[in-house]
Amino acid sequence: MTKKIAVINDLSGFGRCSLTAAISAISVMGVQPCPLPTAILSAQTGYPSYYWDDYTDRMEYFRQEWEKMDVDFDGIYTGFVANEAQIAQIFRFLDTFYKRDTFLLVDPVMGDEGKVYKIFTTGLLQQMRKLVMRSDVITPNLTELCLLTDTAYAEAEQETDQERLQMLIEKRVRKLIQGGPKTVVVTGIRLTGLKTGTPRIGNLAVNREQSKWSVFPYVGGSFSGTGDLFASILAGGIARGDDIFQVMELAGTLIARAMQDSVRENVERNAGTNYEKYLGMLL
Repeated sequence: MTKKIAVINDLSGFGRCSLTAAISAISVMGVQPCPLPTAILSAQTGYPSYYWDDYTDRMEYFRQEWEKMDVDFDGIYTGFVANEAQIAQIFRFLDTFYKRDTFLLVDPVMGDEGKVYKIFTTGLLQQMRKLVMRSDVITPNLTELCLLTDTAYAEAEQETDQERLQMLIEKRVRKLIQGGPKTVVVTGIRLTGLKTGTPRIGNLAVNREQSKWSVFPYVGGSFSGTGDLFASILAGGIARGDDIFQVMELAGTLIARAMQDSVRENVERNAGTNYEKYLGMLL
């Protein structure tokens, strides 16, 4: 029987992110994505102008109808949420559908590069921390890890030794996994300032037993949707029973190729990466 993941995220017409990325990547991996939109946008919020239709009130209708259908999910994966009220809706969804054999992957979308997004509020952070503590896997970037653990971003950003940086990140992650997620994968860690000579970017997965890096050449710049792609591939891999560290490597490899392709073609960052041609790597 085909595995199913409930994907709670926004749908953006342009930007190659959120549900667009999740549906394509998870489907290719042989897993059925069941989208529950948090908002419908003409384009992702990095564009100077966009139409936004908030789905907070309609999220409950999805929960009710799916409950009537008596469906089960192998996984639940949450991404962009617009406010704390949407997290309250997610908690109701979990009360209905998060069962013994269901995993919960949370991508705590709140900021990047030391800055918070426009939707960020202290209320959102408080609710996100509660959601993270109910999860099995989370995929924060370094900024979001610092927000979740109430620690300084600048300290990590200024570290020039990879081993010390790893120790610093691990110390912060341990705060979360004591009573919360089993695995934390910190994404998009730029290693350009380290004394290695070659600009690199890496993801660091930490659980109670071990830590592993997945590192790739840094091609410069950033693109919409790479975090969504990463979390989606991770969710798809977990659903089909893959080793989480191997899936992390696979996701990083696909995204690195897509970014290199996009840099060669001078793709504008808001448009996202040329990842479609590499989806066959997920089969």
